[in-house]
Amino acid sequence: MTLFTRSKTLAVLLLVAVFLAGGLSGWALGSRASMPHPGGRGPDAMAAFLTHRLHLSDTQRDSVRAIFARHDPEMRAILSDVRPRMDSLRAVLHAEIAAQLTPAQREEHARLMAELEHHRQRERRDSTMPKEGPH
Repeated sequence: MTLFTRSKTLAVLLLVAVFLAGGLSGWALGSRASMPHPGGRGPDAMAAFLTHRLHLSDTQRDSVRAIFARHDPEMRAILSDVRPRMDSLRAVLHAEIAAQLTPAQREEHARLMAELEHHRQRERRDSTMPKEGPH
């Protein structure tokens, strides 16, 4: 394998790893990730997700929702502390990856990152908007 091919392979692998790490981090930090519910965030969405996946009874669902609601302010506080650090690290990773790419790949990488950032911003906005209707 030539040095150029190896560098290109490593860059692609790093890009994939960053993409996966970002997805996993988002999920671990409260992102809706692959949850099947449109709301995707907050006590109601988490309780609905677990109700769906674990077939919770109404009593269990209400208890689980109360647990999530009780800890929601703490989770939000932790996320508000961690989010700037994650954003800063993400910017460093994107810059280092971009340095490994061709000009055409950098353009596509920038478009991909903008799309992901748009999705992240929409999720943040959706998570701060009050839900309507009974839950």
